Formats: sequence, C-alpha cells, structure tokens
Amino acid sequence: YGLVGSEMCIRDRVGISKIAEILNEVLTKDQSTIVLLETMSGKGTEVGRNFEELRQILDLVEKKDKMGICLDTCHVFAAGYDIVHNLDGVLEEFDRILGLPLLRAVHLNDSMMPFDSRKDRHAVIGGGEIGLEALLNVMRHPKLKDLPFYLETPLDDAGHKDEIARLKEYLGETRSEHICCLLYTSDAADEARSV
Repeated sequence: YGLVGSEMCIRDRVGISKIAEILNEVLTKDQSTIVLLETMSGKGTEVGRNFEELRQILDLVEKKDKMGICLDTCHVFAAGYDIVHNLDGVLEEFDRILGLPLLRAVHLNDSMMPFDSRKDRHAVIGGGEIGLEALLNVMRHPKLKDLPFYLETPLDDAGHKDEIARLKEYLGETRSEHICCLLYTSDAADEARSV
C-alpha cells in the first residue's frame, strides 16, 4: 500500500500519466483500431493492477472512443478480484468503475498461483487455482458470453486446438468464432489467430 505522496504513489501517478501521454500521441480520430488496456496481476510496479488505475489512465486519454479493456482472468484473480466465488460482484465493480461497454475481450487463462498472489503465471484451462467450472462460468456469463475469448495458456498449436475443442464440448457449442488463442513466437511477439 502507499500513502499519498509516498514513492510508490508518485511512481504510480507518473506511470499512469506516461501511459496516457503515449496513447494521446498515437491515437488518431480516423483510426479504426480500438486499443485495449489489459487488466494486470499487480506484480511489482505494474500499472493497471486494479480497475481504478485503468480508470485513471482512461480519464487522461483524449480519444476515449478509441479505447477499451481486455479482462485477463489469471490477472484479475491474482490481483484479488474473486471471479471464482463472486463473478457477479467483480463485474458489478468493473461496471461501476469502468463501464461494461468498455469491455471488449477476455484473455481466458487459469492461474498457477493462488488468489490475490500478485503473480502472473498462466495455467491451462482447468489446471490451476481458478478451475474449469469458474472459467466456464466466465464464458457463459450473460454479460461476457458474446465477447471474443483468447487463450494464453502454455500450450502449442495442437494443445490449443484440443483445449478449444474441450471448451466447446463443455459449453455444448459447435461454434468457434469467439474462442481464439494467442501464440507466443520465439521473439515473444503475440500473434492472435483462430485455431
């Protein structure tokens, strides 16, 4: 925690201002791309570790219509948002602070680390501390079910394909347009594609 004026609070304010400043430099009125801020796990000096910090960034961005939020299930769980036992409450808090219309995508991951750990360690779906049923509840939730879901689980192409097939089976669905995976290439660049 930090007191107003403490080193951590000053660093957080500088980080929030810098992110907004960069977004104000790169966003244009004519762009069609929406930039998504991702919820963070709260490790170290990360900015965006809670909904309030994301709100502070958005409040400083001039072209608000070019912005949105991506909710990462592993990150919010690690940051202390109880999506396992209180998903409705977490979404109500998100709506109160940020507004649900800003939520544009979900990174669907289990967590190797326990609740409120402040550690970002993704696990395969159902293989971690969040658990399969809680992640299926996220995907089935009426406020989330039509969003795109991206897997960032530590698997290769074949593993992602199997994981998506299992999710579709559990959900009783044959569609795959809302479930994708993010693959990590050797140079650590993210490439999104449907499997």
